[in-house]
Amino acid sequence: MILTLTVNPAIDRNIMADQLVFEDRAYITDIHESAGGRGLNNSCVIHSFGGKTAAIVTAGGETGERLQEMLGVCGFPVEAVKIAAPTRVNMNISDKHGLTIKLNEKGYALTDLEQAAVEDALRRFLPQAKWLMLCGSLPPGMPAEFYAKLIDTAKALGVNTLLDTDGEALEAGLEAGPTVVAPNQQEAERLLNKVLLTRIQMLDAAERIRMMGPQMVVLSLGSRGCVGAREGQLIEAIPPRVDVVSPIGAGDALAASFTLAMRRKEDFADALRWGVAAGTASATLPGVLFAGLDQTKDIYEKVQLRDNPR
Repeated sequence: MILTLTVNPAIDRNIMADQLVFEDRAYITDIHESAGGRGLNNSCVIHSFGGKTAAIVTAGGETGERLQEMLGVCGFPVEAVKIAAPTRVNMNISDKHGLTIKLNEKGYALTDLEQAAVEDALRRFLPQAKWLMLCGSLPPGMPAEFYAKLIDTAKALGVNTLLDTDGEALEAGLEAGPTVVAPNQQEAERLLNKVLLTRIQMLDAAERIRMMGPQMVVLSLGSRGCVGAREGQLIEAIPPRVDVVSPIGAGDALAASFTLAMRRKEDFADALRWGVAAGTASATLPGVLFAGLDQTKDIYEKVQLRDNPR
């Protein structure tokens, strides 16, 4: 089983507009809400691809009740840890040209008892898991070392870990030595305090991050695919050109498909190819929607791998 943790989930309000431009009106063409959060997104993709998954989330207030209702039909086990603060609401706005604005609430602090309840839930599920995906932001006030502690817990049980977060939580988590860390370009730039513009800079960034503690790095580069680094390997996975409708959630699809492929075959290069295929296919869909396995397979055949010997 691949277990995901989303400490700071959200209800995503997804808005489609005819255009997104400054100083001119736009008209809404569609609105729908969905359960949001990187871990939940990962579990949805893994489940749709036929993988076994379970998700742990927090839920509080009226929005937390709505979140649980949405998750009641997801098809995989979900453990909702009750908290006092309301579950946050995020807003995703996209237009038909592929322009996207993502506005996220920061969320609300968890008490010490609520943090302990999350850890307890994780410990109950971990013995059944082969991989643990620690995904998304931490709520305000939560210790930056929270993910690092959970990585140590998973490692003690022989469970592989993928860390997908930002800022201080990413820095602290790297020191715990996760199996994989999966930053996007912006997160990598903040981590390294460096703007990444060229192909060589992207390759060097992936290798530098690997030297900070993880066994493997999957650096997501949006429409340019990703760079994967592990000892002795530095690989680019390059997608075909597609018409992007909404890139929101594409990075989650990449991380989920990569992890599922590693769980099944443990072939790093092939897992990168599957990850880029899923992310690219999902970017062709509106809002926060994820491509199915058949659509991902079509893109997979067109993803190119480029090895960069070290």
